[in-house]
Amino acid sequence: MIRLLVAGRVQGVGYRAAFAERARALGLSGWVRNRQDGSVEAVVDGEAHAVEAITAWARRGPPAAVVSSVTVDDGPALEAVAGDFKILPTL
Repeated sequence: MIRLLVAGRVQGVGYRAAFAERARALGLSGWVRNRQDGSVEAVVDGEAHAVEAITAWARRGPPAAVVSSVTVDDGPALEAVAGDFKILPTL
């Protein structure tokens, strides 16, 4: 399980919806949300190859996005996620 923090022009460009669609297609569970600082945060869990694929996709994003950085954190401190991939309200 990993946490991604994506910075750049990633709000108002369909980033969350595209991220969730890609995550579901990869069979991942977790969530994605906008943050008040203009970034997008996601927690994803699943097969290693799928987690790697969504991380690579996050560095590009949908066509209208301009990603400047992606920070990846992992470890046991992350909250457990299960079930369908969700889009959460802004934090």
